[in-house]
Amino acid sequence: MKIILLNDINKLGSTGDVLNVKDGYARNYLLPRKFAIVATPANMKQLQSIKEKALNEKEQNLQQLKMVADAINYAEILFVRKVDENGHLYGSVSESDIVHSLAEKGIEVQRNMVEMEHHLKDIGEFKVQIVLAKDILASLTVKIEQE
Repeated sequence: MKIILLNDINKLGSTGDVLNVKDGYARNYLLPRKFAIVATPANMKQLQSIKEKALNEKEQNLQQLKMVADAINYAEILFVRKVDENGHLYGSVSESDIVHSLAEKGIEVQRNMVEMEHHLKDIGEFKVQIVLAKDILASLTVKIEQE
């Protein structure tokens, strides 16, 4: 079935792409979720307006993400946790903790945007990378102090 994508879909295509997909995939997944429309002659005439609308939305979204990245770059998060005699935390500071702390500051990010090699288990100051989009990165300062 020939379709026009209305949203970017990983491993399939970008908004406005005209693709041939299997009928079942289109009927059962793409069309009911409004991710695509059937590529009829009438819809093909609207293709340029679909692409322009998607481009405008992407530009607005990128501007918003850049503003969020600036806010994150200047933000600092403090965690006060219990530690043992060696200065190691009894628990750890995870991605979820960082997301909740940012939400309290009015900055909304998703858990999968926070990139950490491992959870933070020591006292000190750390830089945590936040990937908001493919090319928009932010660096967050996380401080952990003893309770």
